[in-house]
Parts: sequence; C-alpha cells; structure tokens
Amino acid sequence: MPEVLVLYYSRNGATAELARHVCRGVESVSGVSARLRTVPAVTTVIEAPAPPVPASGPPYASYAELANCDGLVLGSPTRFGNMAAPLKHFLDGTAGSWVAGDLVGKPAGVFTSTSTLHGGHESTLLSMMLPLLHHGMLLVGLPFTEAAVTRTERGGSPYGAGHVGAGDNAALTPDERELARLLGRRVAELTVCLAARPRP
Repeated sequence: MPEVLVLYYSRNGATAELARHVCRGVESVSGVSARLRTVPAVTTVIEAPAPPVPASGPPYASYAELANCDGLVLGSPTRFGNMAAPLKHFLDGTAGSWVAGDLVGKPAGVFTSTSTLHGGHESTLLSMMLPLLHHGMLLVGLPFTEAAVTRTERGGSPYGAGHVGAGDNAALTPDERELARLLGRRVAELTVCLAARPRP
C-alpha cells in the first residue's frame, strides 16, 4: 500500500496537531496510509545525543523512511519566516537521497504554525518547498476552489495548511483543521494516482 510520510517538528504542540489532521486527511483516501514522524531538537549546547525514541509522541524519522515513502508532507513552526532548525537539520542530511533520486516524481505538501499574524508563515511554507524542489518532488498546494482557503481568517493559504495562534487563539480553528485534512487528502490522492502508473 502506498504510504505518505507526515514529517514535522513541533515545540509547543500546534504543529503536531496540524500533523495529526494532515494524517486524517491522508487516511480518508482509500488505498493509502499515513506514517507520522518527528525529528529531534537541536541546540547550540554540546550535549548527549537525543535518545533514539522520544519520550512522547511519534518516533523520530529515519532517512530510510524518507527515501521509501510514496508521498511527503512536511511541517514546521515559523522561525523568523523560515522553517525551524531541527527540520532544516534533518533535510540537510538528505544528500544521499538527492544523489539517488529517491524522491523524484513523488508528491509533497507543507504546513506551518506561527504565533503572530505577520510572523512569516507563508515564507516558511515557501522555505520548506525549496529542498523539495531540489529533490524533484511534485508540490501540492490548496486551491481557491476550496471554500476554507478564502474563508479562513488565520492560518492556511494556497501554499499549504497553517495555524496562527496569537494571544488567546491557541487552538486550531475549524478552517485550519479542515485545510490540514484537505492538504493530506490532496497529497494522498496524487500519491495513489502516481503509484498506479507503470514504472519505466
């Protein structure tokens, strides 16, 4: 069965919640499954490496899981208009998959969470797309034909799903949850279509 890897980093939980809704969207499509994974934090302090299994939440992703996935959805909190360092660190280690062409022609989408309305969430989505383009992946966004894209007053855009949690807005809105599920569904639908094509 084709599998979509939903790979994210989350510090305060909002990106993790988006990831779970993306997985629900993936698994709403018949014939495809979701694999939820995270990455360990990185720090500027020299310390013991992270344990191989986190204390809570999904397991850490391996490069083999990335290479073998049939579709990918990346998620990160916004850090000054860019993806968070732990996810960037993981992606920086994917040269082997790039050389081998492991991800060429596979569908991918992105999602993010930010704490302020003008915190750079759209540029964060774009920053996550750049390594995916270098890997030859097929980017999937959210079309304006989906009502929640134009209805949302916080997170979500044509570039991908999102959450804006400023002030008292810590919880995801119904539109933000819907757009995360929609992104997962769209990546999964394309994954199924591409998995069914004849291989050269």
